Amino acid sequence: MSAANLWVLLGLGLAGIFLASRRRKKGIKEDFGAFIERIQLLPPPQPSPPKAPHPLTGLTFAIKELFDIEGYVTGFGNPDWRRTHEPAVRTAPVVTFVVQGGATCVGRTVMDEMAYSLYGENKHYGTPTNPAAPSRIPGGSSSGSAVAVAAELVDFALGTDTGASVRVPAAFCGILGFRPSHGVVSTIGVVPMAQSFDTVGLFARDPNILRHVGHILLQLPFMEYRQPRRIIIADDCFQVTDIPNDRTVNVVTRSTEKFLGRQVLNHISLGKYLATKVPSLKYFQNEEESRNGEGGVSALKALSSALILLQRYEFKMNHEEWINSVKPDFGPGISTRVRAALETNNENIGHCLKARDETREAINGLLKDDAILIIPTTPGPAPKLNMKENLLDDFGVRAFTLLSISGMSGCCQVSIPVGQHDKCPLAVSMMARHGGDRFLLDTVRAMYPTLQEEVKIASSTQPTTTINGKMEAADIAKEKGNAAYKDKQWQRAINFYSEAIKLNGKNATYYSNRAAAYLELGSFAQAEEDCSVAIGLDKKIFNMRLYWNQPIKLQILQQTD
Repeated sequence: MSAANLWVLLGLGLAGIFLASRRRKKGIKEDFGAFIERIQLLPPPQPSPPKAPHPLTGLTFAIKELFDIEGYVTGFGNPDWRRTHEPAVRTAPVVTFVVQGGATCVGRTVMDEMAYSLYGENKHYGTPTNPAAPSRIPGGSSSGSAVAVAAELVDFALGTDTGASVRVPAAFCGILGFRPSHGVVSTIGVVPMAQSFDTVGLFARDPNILRHVGHILLQLPFMEYRQPRRIIIADDCFQVTDIPNDRTVNVVTRSTEKFLGRQVLNHISLGKYLATKVPSLKYFQNEEESRNGEGGVSALKALSSALILLQRYEFKMNHEEWINSVKPDFGPGISTRVRAALETNNENIGHCLKARDETREAINGLLKDDAILIIPTTPGPAPKLNMKENLLDDFGVRAFTLLSISGMSGCCQVSIPVGQHDKCPLAVSMMARHGGDRFLLDTVRAMYPTLQEEVKIASSTQPTTTINGKMEAADIAKEKGNAAYKDKQWQRAINFYSEAIKLNGKNATYYSNRAAAYLELGSFAQAEEDCSVAIGLDKKIFNMRLYWNQPIKLQILQQTD
């Protein structure tokens, strides 16, 4: 090919990238697709001096489309629900509390259908654009509320959190997300999803606003802040994630040492603790994992299994009659989850309820009145838009091993942004005992500036790892990838192999292993590309040769040495 032709092709490629970028920017709505409709609820007049002005004066907020507003139909994220229900006769008390506190409501936000998804995608109203990472999902089900805050369209927003519908979108969009203790904030006038876990949650960018609005929702009187005496880091929970510890655990550790002192730091294997304190989890545990010494991992998975089963059962009790009579049009992911819920029976529900009560007692016993538990909010950054369903399922399974901790214990949790990884927001969470909401919100506000200072340092500091250290870290990442591959967690294996390649891009085995994982997902182009690189690095790898099978199936043998 001549040099002239190469320049022509390059020019066409750049033009295509430019046009695609323009189309993508044009496709982002002014409101980022956050709002389903604009409304206005105005606060009452300010009291006369010398009385203090309303505490939320001048702030704007949005609400998820499952809060009742007098005179409006509550849509619950689905047009058929809106079509078959009458306008609300009164406004949900939590919305009234906030408006009376001086804030102005400016709209209702898009949500996942029937609040039954972690991902923020809605077949009927579109997927709100994640302002922090437009090529990634915003998280759900309170997607529009999180996006409205992240895009600075409002100062705060109300959502709900049953399985994780505040914590996940907060983490994905790089903002603060508060799930209160179960039962301490009124859910009257809020369409139920699963009452054992339903909570009214809150998004904000500013920890001061999060605290002020949180106090309004909690209806708590003023009290002096008291510092935590223990910061407990759940080490096993961070092993579930794909994120290097220097971006999460180390940031929390250094900020804690600066703000409170090294003496308050504690570490725990939370899974092993729960395995000993929550005997009812045995009904949901994997016997093989328990026998192989993976009792801690098995306990966390069992906890999520119990939550998912009870959530399905209560969803069925709430909505089966309407679904069977109306036969609503659901998106594909929602349809699968709704179908699974409707097929649920009450066989193990008693064990679920017992596990829930035992988990609350166990976590409360661990944290008492003076401790904060640190866990990752999610296993990693937000998945890409339009990701294959099986990959999302793998992410969801790992996510619920973390998210079920506060769900099953009923404890309060705040997701806190801690910078970015691969240009996507990262988050860790602080948890306090059930009923320790004020203590948690005050601690988040107090520690937030120090935490963000450490985030900046971690983001700007170049790794000091030596060449040998990098090679060792790469081998550790490869071994984690091999373990994930063995467990058939293909995407997780790819993530670990990719981390190994970043640390040491000259090792053929890392590429060949990643190719094998890509093959399992049907990603033949990526598999072939990795094979080519591996063969280029080491021509002696004979079992990396490519051959085609009928009907065009690529076969690769994984390297585990």
